[in-house]
Amino acid sequence: MSDPRITSSIFTRGAVDLSALRTPAPSPAPAPAQAGPPAGAPGGSVGGVTVVDVTEATFQSEVLERSLTTPVVVDFWAEWCQPCKQLSPVLERLAVEGGGAWVLAKVDVDANPRLAQMFRVQGIPMVYAVVGGQPVDAFSGVVPEPQLRQWIQAVLKAGGVAGAEPEDPRLDEADDALMSGDLDAAERAYRKILAETPADAAAEAGLAQVGLARRVAGADPQAALTAAAADPDDVDAQLLAADIEVLSGIAEQAYQRLVGLVRRTVGDDREKVRQHLVGLFTIAGPEDPAVASARRALASALF
Repeated sequence: MSDPRITSSIFTRGAVDLSALRTPAPSPAPAPAQAGPPAGAPGGSVGGVTVVDVTEATFQSEVLERSLTTPVVVDFWAEWCQPCKQLSPVLERLAVEGGGAWVLAKVDVDANPRLAQMFRVQGIPMVYAVVGGQPVDAFSGVVPEPQLRQWIQAVLKAGGVAGAEPEDPRLDEADDALMSGDLDAAERAYRKILAETPADAAAEAGLAQVGLARRVAGADPQAALTAAAADPDDVDAQLLAADIEVLSGIAEQAYQRLVGLVRRTVGDDREKVRQHLVGLFTIAGPEDPAVASARRALASALF
């Protein structure tokens, strides 16, 4: 991804014309046999009917018609795309976790260029939400799992799925501000929640995401990672690199980077790194297995 900022949706209503997909397309010549489940078939080991592979021939039934009753998230990917290999497994896991509340439809852009063209896919990974037969939202690139969960909740809400409404309307307002990129409003909303309900985990995670977004604003991801690799003991360079890794979907690598830095630093620098790492833990939440593992590694590094 060219810019690791948390941004508002790139989708604009009415920008995608799916009319051509609503009528049967001419029967294509038989395609060569491919490994893996056939297009439109359940994803098997990644959750049965919660994950399906889709082609142009099956798009109407598997996406458009299905979305009339169940929200469908369409993941445009390709085998050669490394960021796709970071995002797709997370989407698959969340789809399985959703238990059928929404369906993940996977589209290989190399095998289905017409679908990619209709959705104006200019880079991958690209993810669309389809509700009621129409796209309602989208994003591109790899995003952190907490932000991805918020996005899916918004999709479920748009689809009228029972139970998708957040329990706390204050969080709904704060999350909306964060997702729209209004970091000042998001910070005010999260701080208000914490003033009224101290130690609210969701608000703490949201506030940590605001801080993360501000720290990486304007940064060149590749340049930051290169600078960190060139000077492993530059504390500020390592902290920025870790932030970029979290926003790139490789939080575990960020945790390992900072635990190693804790081992190599002392005094104020060590405490600065420790606090930064704990802040990144807050974004993911204590239930994340990678956080639990990194906390154990941090304790070992400290003591």
